Amino acid sequence: MTTDTSTPLRAHCTAAADGSITFVLADDAHATALVLKHRKTGERLRLELAPDAVLAAKTPLAPGRWDVFADCGEYGSRRVESGIRDLSTLVDRTPEPASAPVAVRIPYPAKGGALAVRSWLRAPHAEAGAIVFAERGMTVEGRLYGTSLGPGAVVEARLRGTPGTVHHEPATGESGAFAFTLPYGPLAAVGVPKDTYWDLWLLPSGERQGAVRIARILDDIAERKGIYVYPAGPADAEGRVTAVPYYTVDNDLSLRLDPVSAPRVPGPR
Repeated sequence: MTTDTSTPLRAHCTAAADGSITFVLADDAHATALVLKHRKTGERLRLELAPDAVLAAKTPLAPGRWDVFADCGEYGSRRVESGIRDLSTLVDRTPEPASAPVAVRIPYPAKGGALAVRSWLRAPHAEAGAIVFAERGMTVEGRLYGTSLGPGAVVEARLRGTPGTVHHEPATGESGAFAFTLPYGPLAAVGVPKDTYWDLWLLPSGERQGAVRIARILDDIAERKGIYVYPAGPADAEGRVTAVPYYTVDNDLSLRLDPVSAPRVPGPR
């Protein structure tokens, strides 16, 4: 019996709320194990097929993207395509407020449909929730895990690429919840000669040492950028700058400010 190594392998997977994932290989390819390979570091994790492969919740998995391969013995290693993914238990997942660290693993189809796993490990963690827009500003609500807000809690907007350029607004909340209102004006006042990016951090005690990056990872969306698209609004009274919140490639919450191009005046033909 031969194995057609040109035919892609498919694996179905089921994610559990505790962070475990069960992989079911849908094709008979003499595979003995699935191998997860970290896309940046090359670290490998082998999961034996017996008959299914299980990534246990307690198995350490470094943050980042892991590509999935099948070990087919003498036929070599083969890339695995994404089959049916049952991620229903991840929707609106709500860990215990004291949970630390918060571990998230989401299987997803990468470029070309190849199966991959996105992993986060954060302690503590600030989960972004609803975003409400007002005139030249926004209010963000969320939940904090692994720590609690102190009396001096603030949100800190950091200008990307310019260490030390920050803006603070008070953060409030109780029982694990947090909220803050961020006006766009002070950020626009720094100057927006080109697109600028502000990353949002929560400082539960008001001190930078305990800063927590605000993100949204507690659901079934591995790559939120491009899926959650928010409206742009004016950032200054003159209408020279617009602002739009967005999620980065790591599902972290940031804010982009864009200068508004002056209308072109038609010249002589």
